[in-house]
Amino acid sequence: MEDFRRTYIRLCKDSGMEPQESVVARLQESRGAQSSSLDLSGQSLSVETCSVLARAFQKDTVFTEVLLSDCMLSEEGAKVLLSGLSGNTSVKVLDLKGNNLRSTGAEVLGKLLALNKTLRRLVLEWNALGVWDEAFSLLCDGLASNSVLTQLDLRNNQINHHGASELALALKRNTTLQVLDLRWNNIGLLGGRTLLEALQQNKSITQLEMAGNNIPSDTLKALEQTTGHNSDRQSSLRESRSRTQVLGKEIQILKEEKGRQFLSLMETIDRQREEMGRSSGSASIQIGQLQEALNERKSAVNSLTAKLQMTEAALALSEQKNHNLGELLTRVKSEKEEQRDRQSRERKKDQEDNALREGKLLRETQNLSDTKAQLMNKVEDLERRCKSQQQQIFELKQELTNSTAELKLQLAQAEDRLEIEKRRSKQALQDSDSLRQKEVEQLNRHLEECERTLQERIFKLEGQRIQLEEELSKARALCVTERAQAEEELGRMRAQVRLEEEHVSCVEEKLRSVRCGLQEVQLHSSQQKQTISELQAKNSQLSIGMDGLRRRTEELQQDLSGKEQEKVAEVSRVKVELQEQIGHLQAERTAQGGLREKISALEREIKVLSSNHREVLLDKESEMSSMLEKLRLKEAEIQRMREDEANRASYLQSAILTYVQGSPLGHYSSPKK
Repeated sequence: MEDFRRTYIRLCKDSGMEPQESVVARLQESRGAQSSSLDLSGQSLSVETCSVLARAFQKDTVFTEVLLSDCMLSEEGAKVLLSGLSGNTSVKVLDLKGNNLRSTGAEVLGKLLALNKTLRRLVLEWNALGVWDEAFSLLCDGLASNSVLTQLDLRNNQINHHGASELALALKRNTTLQVLDLRWNNIGLLGGRTLLEALQQNKSITQLEMAGNNIPSDTLKALEQTTGHNSDRQSSLRESRSRTQVLGKEIQILKEEKGRQFLSLMETIDRQREEMGRSSGSASIQIGQLQEALNERKSAVNSLTAKLQMTEAALALSEQKNHNLGELLTRVKSEKEEQRDRQSRERKKDQEDNALREGKLLRETQNLSDTKAQLMNKVEDLERRCKSQQQQIFELKQELTNSTAELKLQLAQAEDRLEIEKRRSKQALQDSDSLRQKEVEQLNRHLEECERTLQERIFKLEGQRIQLEEELSKARALCVTERAQAEEELGRMRAQVRLEEEHVSCVEEKLRSVRCGLQEVQLHSSQQKQTISELQAKNSQLSIGMDGLRRRTEELQQDLSGKEQEKVAEVSRVKVELQEQIGHLQAERTAQGGLREKISALEREIKVLSSNHREVLLDKESEMSSMLEKLRLKEAEIQRMREDEANRASYLQSAILTYVQGSPLGHYSSPKK
């Protein structure tokens, strides 16, 4: 208040005029009352005062209500003052009652209505705005372009039917004016009809005062009915807006809940991915450990192969010694026959052991079949089956270790036998030396007699020797190739067993991951069921609200059935909006149905995973049984190959013995050396 008074005084001094005392007094009164209205009613304002006030109003003030009734404004003063109020953004109520505004005032008021964006109520009672049709048309144009004015008072402004037609055109374009007072003018029948036609299109005016305008009663009733329809429409629109706001809030709440559910699903998916990563890391660690174990076993196999090579070298040396000591083989026949008997007994023992092993394997296969039947009957008890499989795998590992230990024992026994044969051969050599010394004298006697016969026999025996050497080289090559093949088959079988162990470990890890996945899916399904129950409760609440809305719409239809076509069109539009909302709610229902379908799909996936898990377990059991059968067949083949090698060695020994027994060089070659 004080700022406005000071600005008024300062502007008066700047313009070189004295401030009007009455205006200053009124400003002082409004300052003392601490009011937001500026009341200058009854004060005669000169043109200079109006120009100063206009410049003061161009700046934002604290006044929201300006009362300038009965101020005897001149045309020029009104023009200056209203042009200053055009750019004001704080004044909401303007009272210009009884100022005898005419053409110029009407033009300036039209510009004010077109430019000002804050004025809500305008009082123009007791003026002469309707006398000049062109000026009043400019006022109506400003009213048509205005979008904030809600109340307009045009009482006693000498408005005729031409002015009413201009006002009707403005009302057709205006959508914010709610209260219009046209009492005590000269509108007449034609003006009333034009206004009635305009109100058929205007839906915002809810109060229209038309008394004292020489308008027939039926027209007045029609105008009252249209304004009543507009008021009812405004109330229904307010109700519908409030309801739409409520429904919008509920829809927003549902969207937020769905967003939270989606975020929770994404979090569960991320957790599952992290768990899969951790499981893959543990699997890689286990694979590294298995690789280290494989490397250790490879080193052990390499050491065994080195030992085999050493034994082969020793065998080659023994064969050379056998060539040199051919004469001693005749006396060693008995010992070798005993050794054959021993070997036959050992073979029988090995066969009995193999039979026992086969019996054990058959019993184990029977146990495996029994466990398979138990597993088929008890699929749900996954933990027991995993434990039984782990026990079976452990037994297989023990059997493998036992078989490797037996092979090592057999190798050690073979080395012991070689050492025993070496000792016996040394003793036989010593005995043969003593016998040779006795027989040398006898052999010298028969030398001359047997030279001729021996030369012939030598030629024959050399040919036989060459043939036998060729046969021996072939037999050695066959033995080497057969040994290499046997070793390769043993390596393959060991690799297969290792692969089976790794596969079994992978299956165990998969079982653990499937269990974790089942638990997580069960938790997720329980969460989804809880959310579905909550959504169903909310859906029931929404259905109750929709039933209430439907009942309300039916009541509105019954109430508005007797009204005019425009009212029916508006109600139909409201129905369309409500149907759209119902469609949105039905879409929400369909979304809930989709969630239910997803839950059912997840349950089906769980069932499929369990069935696949069962099939995989059955396949693994069948593979284990097939591997056991293959192991048994391979052991039989190895045993058969050993027997073939023993037979071939016996054949070679017999051939060498016959060759040595038939050649007379064996009697005198060793003493010469």
